[in-house]
Amino acid sequence: MQSSTDYIKVASYEAKIGEVKKVLLLYSGGLDTSVMLKWIQDQYNCQVVTLTADIGQQHDNLEIIRKKALKFGAVEAVVLDLKDEFADEYLAKGIKANASYQGDYHLSTPIGRAVLAKNAVKIAKKYGCDAIVHGCTGKGNDQVRIEGYILTHDPKMKIIAPVREWAMDRNEEIKYAEVNKIPIPASVDVPYSDDDNMWGITWEGGEITDPGLIAPEEKFLTTYALPKDAPNKPELVKLQFESGIPVALNGKKMKLAKLIMDLNKLAGKHGVGTVQLLEDRLVGLKNRGVYEHPGAHVIIEAHKNLEKYVSTRALNGLKAEMDIKWGYLCYGALWLDPSMEAINAFNDKVNEKVAGEVVIRLFKGNTTVISIKSPNALDYASFNNAEGYKYNVNASAGFIEVYSLQMKLANQIKGKRH
Repeated sequence: MQSSTDYIKVASYEAKIGEVKKVLLLYSGGLDTSVMLKWIQDQYNCQVVTLTADIGQQHDNLEIIRKKALKFGAVEAVVLDLKDEFADEYLAKGIKANASYQGDYHLSTPIGRAVLAKNAVKIAKKYGCDAIVHGCTGKGNDQVRIEGYILTHDPKMKIIAPVREWAMDRNEEIKYAEVNKIPIPASVDVPYSDDDNMWGITWEGGEITDPGLIAPEEKFLTTYALPKDAPNKPELVKLQFESGIPVALNGKKMKLAKLIMDLNKLAGKHGVGTVQLLEDRLVGLKNRGVYEHPGAHVIIEAHKNLEKYVSTRALNGLKAEMDIKWGYLCYGALWLDPSMEAINAFNDKVNEKVAGEVVIRLFKGNTTVISIKSPNALDYASFNNAEGYKYNVNASAGFIEVYSLQMKLANQIKGKRH
């Protein structure tokens, strides 16, 4: 199959046929990258090194993926363990920012692309690759994220985007794989694909793509329980936070990566953290995705409530605005922009006092924070008169008179005009 004559390479960083001898393919083992492993060899007549990043995938077998890459022509198949780097240097920033975009999508794929692109440049240089190849579509956000981040880390790196170039739709890819006897996780009857890491699983394809159709979740959400199949008895989970980051799960201290992965299993059996979201893509199209992130959702809900408890109302209001901005920057392929660095510095300052214990109830898809304790908590209202700060109720009436003054005057003036 030849490249599409409709696609013209106009960017200076796009590699052309004949210019490359060895490329690094970002290889997930899914439909797109499985097809392009062979396609790149045939079209560009070059050697292919594959890179599969281990960022805590929740249902992928990375050793099977590595062997598959070698079987279908890769000269080297690298599986890189990035779990701790991903958690400590990337997800930690997302936790402090209460990571979300246009709802309860906790940005698992956008954050994952940032750590992937950084390490892809390192591995490409190590193996002497002329270009980096990715499986992103020409209508998606990930092409902007991966290419933008690669070029920020190395402005001289060349890039190939076969899905933009070859003009195959999903059904044609499936047929191409069948003709070439390439095993793939999708078929015409089961056309769903996913992006998987410890922070979440993103589902697309089939009925998911059309917001007017009902996505049959039971066909693809098979890693964890659906809410209807979850236990009939709730379970309580306790998270301990230090400087805004969870450090212990149910009293047991552990590294962040392990905590997230353990929490995925614990919360996943209760059907927690799955959301269907209609969102605005960076490229201007509407998109519906199904997102499966049990551990991430529990952590964000716990962190958000604890942060609120130790911060003033003014700071909570400002932080909420900055969280929205952080989510848009992260989603919008600007992880390495100076504005992101500035917001992260703000979040570090806010989270200095975000320490304590949060208890969360998990039950049939619901996540409810039921208890919060912190040495830095601000005083709370009670129905007795023994508060340590000795709240002076005698001052309340005077406060109300002054606080409501402008509202009262404005309505009096309004009344005179009618």
